[in-house]
Amino acid sequence: MKQILQRGNSRRKGWLAALGPRRLAVGIGALALGAMAAMYPYTPDSTPAPMDALVEHVDEAPSFGINAAVRRVVDGGSYIDALSPGVSWDLPNVRNERVDFWIEFLSGRNADKTRLWLERQGRYAPLIRQALAAEGMPQDLLYLAMIESGLSTKAYSHAAASGMWQFIAETGRRYDLRIDGYVDERRDPVKSTVAALKYLSEMHEDFGSWFLAAAGYNSGENRVARLLRERAGGATGDENLYWVISPHLPRETRDYVPLTLAMAHIAKQPERYGFTDLAYQEPLEYEQVQVPGGVSLAMVARAAGVDEDVVEELNPHLMRGITPPGETWPVRVPLDRGADFAANFERILAETPDPVEYVIRRGETLTHIARRFGVSVDALQSANGGVNPRRIQAGQRIRVPVDGAVVALAEQPRPEPRMQVHQVRRGDTLWDIARRYDVSVSQLRSWNSLSSRSAIQPGQRLRVRT
Repeated sequence: MKQILQRGNSRRKGWLAALGPRRLAVGIGALALGAMAAMYPYTPDSTPAPMDALVEHVDEAPSFGINAAVRRVVDGGSYIDALSPGVSWDLPNVRNERVDFWIEFLSGRNADKTRLWLERQGRYAPLIRQALAAEGMPQDLLYLAMIESGLSTKAYSHAAASGMWQFIAETGRRYDLRIDGYVDERRDPVKSTVAALKYLSEMHEDFGSWFLAAAGYNSGENRVARLLRERAGGATGDENLYWVISPHLPRETRDYVPLTLAMAHIAKQPERYGFTDLAYQEPLEYEQVQVPGGVSLAMVARAAGVDEDVVEELNPHLMRGITPPGETWPVRVPLDRGADFAANFERILAETPDPVEYVIRRGETLTHIARRFGVSVDALQSANGGVNPRRIQAGQRIRVPVDGAVVALAEQPRPEPRMQVHQVRRGDTLWDIARRYDVSVSQLRSWNSLSSRSAIQPGQRLRVRT
């Protein structure tokens, strides 16, 4: 994704990756960004009523100490109507040359992707609208999330902005999102929405304008405050101030609000712009169960009686597919599956073999060990906290999830690893070769008596164990 946006503390990120760098560059280049476009405001209609989303907290009898508290997010009967609320607005309804350009882009060259974003409203708009209503914020801020990520929880920019609301790590942590090797709550649609609305609300308090708050979300609140001082005498509290400072904002931010407005125009009246027969995705519905640390989502899915990918999709913030070791963690399962989980999990946990402790020998890789014990590399990684296959070393102890019948295999003599020769090609690096053969760079150096300063040349023959 082309990095063309900047937010908070010199934050750089990309507008929605789905726009694509070439399309976005063409679009921006076609605009006369150096001059103010004339505005053609429509008369705003009444503020749309928030979606009647119902949140229930259901406490069920705990099983073996697991708190089976359930959180449900369901629609209240006006689901489809609320997704396309007609021409009602609670942000200023603006049409100008820049907004019209992005409407044409979103409904033209980008139409296939725009359709997907519109259909994703079905899954995430109820959640976002409910959160906006709870905070007394404009429902139209939903469309900011749509142009940030296309409502994708897994969106990731080249500048390391992640999730539906495209937080960088520093800003995410500032708003209480956990970001570490096991959990990245920027990808959690619930917690990231809470964080994003808090960030936007704080900037609205400072600037008295949602357009200015959006500009601050994109390019940084300090830049917006400085431009207000320099170009508007420090004035705040007027949505039109965005258009006053717009020519002096970074190029990408000048079209951040117009693009959000363009998305709003289309989402409110999709048929008018050629988006008919939208197949809205099902709303996000789940139950939340408490799971011990170090448990794989595959085991949770098995206990709940659903496919693993269903549980993974509900928990995109669990980066390694396991709960963080050493702590109990809330895991989302499909609606009405919490009771199945509570009934089955203790038994499945008891049936799961205790792992074998294994000491890695010189030249071995996770692939070698997985083949030896008849398990998958993924299973090895899950049993060892997502260990990086390229960072294991001789003498390191790992756990192998196998049953007692194969434990004796660890004591049997091991065949010598087979060596093969790789001929270096133009452009090869040790890192490339190590990745190809699933070994580490340090192993390659050891097998070929290379120092950290040694350079490899095209035609050179390297020994590799497989």
